[in-house]
Amino acid sequence: MSTSLSTRPPEDDRRPGELTFRELLRWIWRQVTSMRTALILLLLLALAAIPGSVIPQQGVDSLKTANWQGDHPKLTPVYERLSLFSVYDSAWFSAIYILLMISLVGCIVPRTFHYWRGIRAKPPAAPSNLTRLPDHAAYTTTDAPEVVLERATALFKRRRYRMVTIGDAVSAERGYLREVGNLLFHLSVLVVLVGFAVGGLFGYKGGVILLVGDDYGFSNNLTQYDEFNPGSLFQAEDMEPFSFKIDDFDVDWLTTGRRAGMARGFQSHLSYQESPDAPEKQYDLRVNHPLTIGHTDVFLIGHGYAPVITIRDGNGDEVYSGPTIFLPTSQSFQSIGVAKAPDAEPTQIGLEGEFYPTVAFSDQTGSYYSLLGKPLDPMISMLVYTGDLGMDDGVPQSVYTLDKAKTTMLTKKDGTPYRIDLREGESTTLPNGLGTVTFEGLERWNKIQISQTPGKWVALAGVVLALIGLLGSLFIRPRRVWVRARRDGDGTLVEVAALDRSGGGDVAVVVDELVAALQGQGRSPETSSVHQREDES
Repeated sequence: MSTSLSTRPPEDDRRPGELTFRELLRWIWRQVTSMRTALILLLLLALAAIPGSVIPQQGVDSLKTANWQGDHPKLTPVYERLSLFSVYDSAWFSAIYILLMISLVGCIVPRTFHYWRGIRAKPPAAPSNLTRLPDHAAYTTTDAPEVVLERATALFKRRRYRMVTIGDAVSAERGYLREVGNLLFHLSVLVVLVGFAVGGLFGYKGGVILLVGDDYGFSNNLTQYDEFNPGSLFQAEDMEPFSFKIDDFDVDWLTTGRRAGMARGFQSHLSYQESPDAPEKQYDLRVNHPLTIGHTDVFLIGHGYAPVITIRDGNGDEVYSGPTIFLPTSQSFQSIGVAKAPDAEPTQIGLEGEFYPTVAFSDQTGSYYSLLGKPLDPMISMLVYTGDLGMDDGVPQSVYTLDKAKTTMLTKKDGTPYRIDLREGESTTLPNGLGTVTFEGLERWNKIQISQTPGKWVALAGVVLALIGLLGSLFIRPRRVWVRARRDGDGTLVEVAALDRSGGGDVAVVVDELVAALQGQGRSPETSSVHQREDES
């Protein structure tokens, strides 16, 4: 007795609409790589970049960030938890950017293969009824169908059409470069993303404020930077060992109009060495004209004034002397700055105030302001603080801010702040035997940005490819043309039709020229031709 075992697949006990894990992953991938998701993520990225433009960023301007935090003590903890002071380094901004890259890659790669297949595809076979196309023509001739098709093939070959003969018709197509343009445009997006990613991972950007003169210089190492933002995979040994100093600085001031006294242009005269053993070279550094040393670019992005201030304590000892960098707060270079004398006796002295290149007094506000950026009548106006400046606490401090937590503002007998107003070359004696303050002179400083972006040429190549591809997609008009020749009674019926695939193109002229070329120089007496457009019927 023989028995047969029948196997049946196990019953699917899933509820309607329930997905397996694999199906769920496939569904998520389809959602993430859809064009709609890519557009939403692109919008989210633009919205996420707004706080980075409105709120001061720690890596861009640490002083401005510190001042903002001091002015908004209640909002600062909230902003710090949300990483709003370092938006572009935050986890949520990186998540949006990475999701956008994944979505774009998922959108672009399949379309890239689609366009690649389109470039290599042969023209399709002729429709069964060419007279249904918007632009068509027909005529009869005594030539054999084979002769007509050979003539059509020769014409298409001279005009660089891609063609194929199927049965009694020749199919031809041109404008394939439009598909090449689409392919280049989509590939360029990936190239640009790769370029930015390489620059962000392996590059760096830093800033330094450097005084003008032979006594000051810069060497390209981490200790010399005021601000430094490295990429995630940046290696310090990749920094090129150059150095430079600013020999002189020229400013072209506006002399007429509403903006008289403001800087129209400026340039720094640099002396630099590409390595310690290399010869010294000169370069005139201007805005948007960086100095390129190897793979590193040196930019001039700003300038300002550094009043030379000397502080002597109550014992007559010089406890602070030198150029003090003041940071501009207006186009007329009205600037703020501090001077610290932690070694002064009998108590530490701190100065905080403003510098006016060309001072003027406003009767309406009762205060000084800077009339011009050009230093015609420079003056410093500073408040005096005494006490513990917090410089012995072991916590690094910015040279542009003054810790006033353990200090006392010096005041007059009536309780108003004691302020020293000094023009260049003037000196004043502080009350209570604290010492003297002298405004010795004026020097200049430049704000220099130094960056290394390894992927910039890759990104630039991607942008160029995108422009070329976009121009090809806009201006190249693909068209298809068919010629059919078959016996009709004693003669041969020739049908010609054309189709513009881009829309808006006029291919009636193409049909007329092709008919004329097939017939020879004009129609022969024994032929008749009918050219009909869809909108004429």
